[in-house]
Amino acid sequence: MIKKAVLFAAMASILLSACGAAATPAPTAVPPTAAPRPTEAPKPTAAPVMEKKDIVDTAVGAGTFKTLAAALTAAGLIDTLKGKGPFTVFAPTDDAFAKLPKGTVEDLLKPENKAKLVSILTYHVVAGSVKAADVVKLTSAKTVEGTDVKIKVDGANVMVNEAKVTKTDIEASNGVIHVIYTVIMPASMMAPALKDIVDTAVGAGSFKTLAAALTAAGLVDTLKGKGPFTVFAPTDEAFAKLPKGTVEDLLKPENKAKLVSILTYHVVAGSVKAADVVKLTSAKTVEGTEVKIKVDGANVMVNDAKVTKTDIEASNGVIHVIDTVIMPAAMMGKKDIVDTAIAAGSFKTLAAALTAAGLVDTLKGKGPFTVFAPTDEAFAKLGKATLDDLLKPENKAKLVSILTYHVVPGTVMAAEVIKHSSVATVEGKSITIKVTGGKVVLNGASNVITTDIEAGNGVIHVIDTVLLPPAK
Repeated sequence: MIKKAVLFAAMASILLSACGAAATPAPTAVPPTAAPRPTEAPKPTAAPVMEKKDIVDTAVGAGTFKTLAAALTAAGLIDTLKGKGPFTVFAPTDDAFAKLPKGTVEDLLKPENKAKLVSILTYHVVAGSVKAADVVKLTSAKTVEGTDVKIKVDGANVMVNEAKVTKTDIEASNGVIHVIYTVIMPASMMAPALKDIVDTAVGAGSFKTLAAALTAAGLVDTLKGKGPFTVFAPTDEAFAKLPKGTVEDLLKPENKAKLVSILTYHVVAGSVKAADVVKLTSAKTVEGTEVKIKVDGANVMVNDAKVTKTDIEASNGVIHVIDTVIMPAAMMGKKDIVDTAIAAGSFKTLAAALTAAGLVDTLKGKGPFTVFAPTDEAFAKLGKATLDDLLKPENKAKLVSILTYHVVPGTVMAAEVIKHSSVATVEGKSITIKVTGGKVVLNGASNVITTDIEAGNGVIHVIDTVLLPPAK
């Protein structure tokens, strides 16, 4: 019993000793954490290099060369200008092509005109890539067409022939484009130099009688002169419509003055194209009197002559062809202003006043004159005593002043009268003009009651009240 207790105690002692001798485990070592590396900034990415387009695609992409692109297609030059090159192209814009005469572009694009179109387009192309800095050093450059273009620096402008360079150095993969505002033409495509009016008429072949008349009248040198002139030219057929023997009679030397009057009645100073003619109601001729112009549907009439062809250009003006010879009033058997007034029967007092004032010969002269003619009733408004007094010789100066206050130089038809607010008279002072309620009123008191009574030397407009010049 005692032995078991001793044994148990010994074993307990051994176990306790073992427990006391056990070492406390060392803490687990934590490996050191490495310091974070700084993040590298991303390397910059190179901008993508834009690939240049060839000359054709560059032009198409610009959007202002649609006509040029169409022309290159019609001419079969697309592949050429998309080729290696390099080329320098003086490229006309759409607006440049639009400046060509109407119908030119459409005509050039026709297959039968391909050779002509190729010539024009290649005249805009120079071999090599010639930048603006080098262009301005040149006076000319040989084109692919084979002939030269002229180059001129004019101040800040660079001109290629007559075309202004508006933009330079548009780079393409196979050359460079310089923009121009006018289509340039090789010499072979340029219209021949215009002839003067006489030579143009002679060259047409249908104005033989007119040419003969101009020679007989001594007007050839005049119409070959500087001008400019607008000629309403009667054809041979127009002259043939005159009564038999008229032309032969007019060509006689003794009738030269009459012939000059007729021919100069067909001439207007200045170059008046058809587009402007149709805006007019009349035009003053070199003869001195006016022709009436009227648009009647699709027809334009000059007096009683129909315009059959327009805008035949000459170096010194323009020709419009007419189908009838027009005659100045003096040649038409029309009476002069005085005789026209007397024949009307309602201007007896006016006729008497003109006689007393010594103005009859004046108003029977060449003129032309525009007379605002008071009727007998208009004079009656003055009162008998006033009228009788004016007709006395001692009051001639006063009467002349009153009568000439009714006269305006030139032929002023009603359509022109209403465009004015006043007109100067032969007397020197002006009369006022106002359109009120469809009526034309002069000086606020006298109504125009009849218009456009034509005479051989002018026109009469009838008024219902005598006009008195304002006191000085």
